[in-house]
Amino acid sequence: MLGVEHNLVRLSEHSPVWAELYREEEQRIKEAAGEYIVDLQHIGSTSIPGIKAKPVLDMLAGVRELSDVLQFQDALESIGYEYIPRAEIATDYVFGKGTPRTHYLHIVKHGDEKWKSHLHFRDRLRTDPELARAYERLKEDLSARFSDSQSKYHEGKSQFINEVARTI
Repeated sequence: MLGVEHNLVRLSEHSPVWAELYREEEQRIKEAAGEYIVDLQHIGSTSIPGIKAKPVLDMLAGVRELSDVLQFQDALESIGYEYIPRAEIATDYVFGKGTPRTHYLHIVKHGDEKWKSHLHFRDRLRTDPELARAYERLKEDLSARFSDSQSKYHEGKSQFINEVARTI
């Protein structure tokens, strides 16, 4: 039900099971590192009912300070998460789970611009079906053109995401 091979882009019809799987994973993460996490949210297309998505759960964890991640990295690793170094991005940490990847945990400072942007984008798509369908059409087009390049697929979505995020 979940998982996409490295660098491939495959969209699946929306599944209500994704919300259940998120709740299960949320519990695992909170048991492992909850004392450091201010809030944990389901984000990404699997959190938008009715639209196609890559079958990978994206989650957003808000922490008081980014340096707190060092305090619970081992706990995340103990439940199957691995740190994905992204030296060019100093505003968040990303951890992945599964081979192929089934989960991504994005960790940002709670309440900062990145936190607000992720939630605003998700909430706009949840409440605006026309916007959600436009995003789905874009993703379908990009996945057809870049089925073997996640980076080009993500790059192609960035303008749409940024435009929606600017409406905060």
